[in-house]
Amino acid sequence: MALTSEATTLWFGDLVTGSGTTSLDSSDAAEFPVSWQARSEGVAGLTNPEELLGAAHSACYSMALSNELGKAGHAPESLQVTAAVTFQPGDGITGSHLLVSAKIPGITEDEFQAFAEGAKENCPVSKALAGVKITLEANLA
Repeated sequence: MALTSEATTLWFGDLVTGSGTTSLDSSDAAEFPVSWQARSEGVAGLTNPEELLGAAHSACYSMALSNELGKAGHAPESLQVTAAVTFQPGDGITGSHLLVSAKIPGITEDEFQAFAEGAKENCPVSKALAGVKITLEANLA
């Protein structure tokens, strides 16, 4: 049975002057206790490495996209990025799905999709996950 864990980063502004928050959606934990049961079965109240990886991926992707948009003169009003990391016992981490909702004044859908795809390819955490399938669903709000 596969378990998908999620973390969400909400980012405001460009890379240098912007800021955001990252929440661990699957556990709501202030501390980060982990267990095999949390990893393989989804025990409520505990986190797992995939949720923490999701937090890292969503935060990294938010910064990469914000940076690329800002360099092109399209500083985002806000970015909300959820990284859903799937773990399959026996197979390990099998994927990370990036779900992006963005408010960016003055950008076309085609331009936004190009930036979103570029950030997916160039985000350092995406690069660290080179052996894992990374999918992207990006929408302008």
